[in-house]
This record gives sequence, structure tokens and C-alpha cells, in this order.
Amino acid sequence: MKLATWNINSLTVRLPQVLDWLAANPVDALCLQELKLSDDKFPREALQQAGYHSAVFGQKTYNGVAILSRTPLREVVTNIPGFADEQSRVIAATLDTPRGPLRLVNGYFVNGQEPGSEKFAYKMRWLQALQDWLRGELAVHPELVVLGDFNVAAEDRDSWDP
Repeated sequence: MKLATWNINSLTVRLPQVLDWLAANPVDALCLQELKLSDDKFPREALQQAGYHSAVFGQKTYNGVAILSRTPLREVVTNIPGFADEQSRVIAATLDTPRGPLRLVNGYFVNGQEPGSEKFAYKMRWLQALQDWLRGELAVHPELVVLGDFNVAAEDRDSWDP
């Protein structure tokens, strides 16, 4: 099984590149982050024509996550259950594989900025809620993969901006 993840930083802008990449790299599932579009603007038809089912949790201008899969997606969950959050950062879905069901969790993790800031405190709360939820997910879905943009750059060399 081939899985991939991509912070797309606007699916509207990069849809042609996504379609080209999928044609050249026919992965079983692709997780996208930073869609920057609402659910109603998601290019579901173009992705279906490319052979992919999709589950989307969009947000206009910021955030937004999606899972694309060659097989239908089921048991879709958006956001971290029990964690009040206005940001579209997590989507999970189950897909059937020859080895059995596989649970995918796609996250656009919070960028915490500097310790002591409100954004850092939000990130810590968000990570704790995610960890607690994933513990329960693992109990139900022993075959589970977490993918996404973890927003971790410990050193300058960890990120590249041409």
C-alpha cells in the first residue's frame, strides 16, 4: 500500500499539479493539508475522474484537510471529537485493503509559535486532545496511520522556502 501526504497550500491553485502528480504516482491514498477552500468548492469531480474517492473537511481561506483514496472511504470523522475547535485541522476515514481495514488520520497540526504565547497553549491543548482521541481510535482500529503536516521545524534546515 502506498500512502502520501502533501501540504498543498491552496488546492484551488495547485489542482493541476495534484492531478499530474497522481497520474505519475498512483498512490492508494493521498492526504492533503491547507486546502484553503470550503467543502462546496472542493474539486470532487476532477478527483473522481482521476480515480479517487474523497473525504473533505474544508475551511475557506485557512486550513482544511482531505483524504483521497482509490477505494471508498467510510467512518469519516472531522475534527477531534470532544475538542471545541473552529479550525478544520483533522479528518479520519477508514478504507478497505487486501489486509483488512486501515484507519487514516490526516492532520494539519497547529504551529505553536513561541512558548508562553496563547497559540502555543492552544497547540498543547490540541495535541493533548489528539493524543487522547488517538488512544481510543487505536483500541477500535488497530491498523491506524497518522499522516499530515506536523508543523515541526526544530532547526532552520528543517524547512525550505524557495
